[in-house]
Amino acid sequence: MTGRLIQSVLVLLVMSFVVYGLMGLMPGDPIDLMIAGDPRLTPEDAVRLKVLYGLDRPWTERWLRWLGQVLQGELGYSRLYARPVLDAMAPALGNSALLMLSAMALSLSLAIPLGILASLRPGGLVDRLVNLAAFASVSVPVFWLGLMLIVVFAVSLGWLPAGGVESVGDGGPTDRLRHMVLPVSALALAGIGQATRHMRAAMIGEAGADYIRTARAKGCGPARIVLRHQLRNALLPITTIIALEFGGLFSGALITETVFAWPGMGRLIYEAVMGNDFNLALSGLLLATAMTLAGSILADMAYQRLDPRIGKP
Repeated sequence: MTGRLIQSVLVLLVMSFVVYGLMGLMPGDPIDLMIAGDPRLTPEDAVRLKVLYGLDRPWTERWLRWLGQVLQGELGYSRLYARPVLDAMAPALGNSALLMLSAMALSLSLAIPLGILASLRPGGLVDRLVNLAAFASVSVPVFWLGLMLIVVFAVSLGWLPAGGVESVGDGGPTDRLRHMVLPVSALALAGIGQATRHMRAAMIGEAGADYIRTARAKGCGPARIVLRHQLRNALLPITTIIALEFGGLFSGALITETVFAWPGMGRLIYEAVMGNDFNLALSGLLLATAMTLAGSILADMAYQRLDPRIGKP
């Protein structure tokens, strides 16, 4: 586990170096954008501001300076939002975590039972229907699905709001839930297909294992075999999916957040990159990387919990 933590720290260092370098190579810098937006600024003001913010130095030196500040717990100031990076990220982080966790919970709560049902009779009617639905889920673009949900349930039927987090002047829990229904449904429906196919394949693969035949020989019933023996090992691929999507919980879903005007981390990071807000963009991207690495470590721990043989020499 110590080795994995060291590797994670090294990956974060490399990612920060690469991302900072790529942003440094982008045309223009924050001072150039300020000059373009305020014609009263003179070239002398631009030179003075670049010296003040260290933008006249090589980007490698600026990266080392930024890294030293981060190690001291100082993420810097967001130029776009005119406040500390943590204050700018906190609301978007909460919105994205709420949206992504809800979508993942809904997707897995449907995918796991569907995958189990499809695996009971491979090639049967239920299996073909589940495979068809999973194929449609994987194939449909999430932005098109989101637009269709808006057209049907917000425009035509008027049952749900088309976007945003809450209604003006309301903001209660019920209102927040109504605003969550469409984006959560879009993300869940788009992700259910992959999880269902993985679950089905894992269950079918475990069905021919020796321990399943031994359980049958001992007189275990079909339900006990599937739910107590077969399902435990078949959950390993689902654990991998959760680990890979763990970073997405905190980096948001840019397309879905844009379609539904959901102020999450996806839109925040995109606006920071486009606006050359170095501190905010780097903090958001590195947070997503750190959470992905953390998800990988948690997945290894879950593997050992599900199958104690994993990780032993």
